[in-house]
Amino acid sequence: MSAVMPTASRPVPAAGFDVRRFVVRFGLFFLLAILVVVFSWLRPSFASAGNVTDILRSASISAVMFLGLTWIIAAGEIDVSFMSVAALSTMIIAGLVSSGFGWPVAVLVALSAGVAVGLLNGLLVAGMGLPALVITIATGGLAGSVAAAIGKGTSIPMATTGFVGPIVDADLGIVPVIAIVVAALYAVAWVLQDRTTFGHYIYAMEQNRRAVVEAGVRANRILMMLYVLSGTLSAVAGALLAADLSSGQPYIGTSYFIDGLTAVLLGGMALKMGKPNVIGTLVGVVLLAVLLSGAALLGWTDSQRQIVRAALLIAGVALVVWTRRKTRAHL
Repeated sequence: MSAVMPTASRPVPAAGFDVRRFVVRFGLFFLLAILVVVFSWLRPSFASAGNVTDILRSASISAVMFLGLTWIIAAGEIDVSFMSVAALSTMIIAGLVSSGFGWPVAVLVALSAGVAVGLLNGLLVAGMGLPALVITIATGGLAGSVAAAIGKGTSIPMATTGFVGPIVDADLGIVPVIAIVVAALYAVAWVLQDRTTFGHYIYAMEQNRRAVVEAGVRANRILMMLYVLSGTLSAVAGALLAADLSSGQPYIGTSYFIDGLTAVLLGGMALKMGKPNVIGTLVGVVLLAVLLSGAALLGWTDSQRQIVRAALLIAGVALVVWTRRKTRAHL
C-alpha cells in the first residue's frame, strides 16, 4: 500500500490595494493631467478656448485613423500602411475635386481605395499567412507611391471642402462636433471590445491563435475584417484631413507613423495592463495632441518634439512587452 504524501497548498495572496498595478493602469491618465496643468501654467494661452478646440479637432482625426490599428495590434499583428492610406485618400479626393468631380464621388472613391488596401492586407496576411510587417510595409509603400503620383510629387489645393468641411469645422461651444462623433464611435468600439465575444476573440488571437482556431473560431476571417476596418478608417481620416487642410498632401502620412504606434502601444498600458485597447488609444491620442500643442507654444523645435515622441514610443513598447511577460509568467 503506497503512502500518499500531503501536498502543501499554495498560499493565496491577501486581497488588497496594489499601488503598483494602480499606477500602471492609470498612469497615462495622470500623465495627461500633469501635462495639461504644466502647459497651462507655463503658457496660459494653452488653455484658451481656441487652442482647446484645435487640440480636440486634431486629436479626433488621429483617433479615427488609429482605431483599426488598435485592434490589429491587440490581435498580435501589425499594420504600418495606415498613414499611407490616409495620405492616398487626401490625394484621391483633391485630385478628383480639382478635376471637377463632386465631394460625394471623391469620398466614395477614396473610401473604396482604403477598403481595397485593407482587403489586400487581409488576404495576404490572414489568407496566405505572410508576415504582416513585410506585407503592410509593401502595401503602404504602394499607397504612398500612388498618392505621390496623383499630384506628381506635390500637394493639390482645393477651392472647396464640400460637405465634409462643415463637419470638420463645426463647433459646439469649445468642443468640435467631430470630437463628439469620435467619442460616440469609441464608445461603440469599447462595447464591441469589452462586452462581446468579438472583442474576446481579438485578445485570444494574440495569446494563442491556434487554440482559437481549434475552438471553431474563424480567426483568419476576423483578422481580415480588422485589416479592412483599418484601411477604411484610415481613408475616412484622410477625407477629414483633406477638408481640414483644403488640400491633398501626399507625404502627410509620415507625421502620423510614430504617433499611431505610440498612441496604441502607450495606450495599451491604460486599464488593460499591456493590452492595446480603444480607451487607452484615445487617451494616448489626446496626450500626443496636448504635447504637440504645448511644445509648439514653448518654442520647441521639430527635432525636439520628434525626440520626445520617439522616447514615448520606446517606453510604450517596453512597458507592453514587460507587462505581457509578467502576466504570462504568472499563468
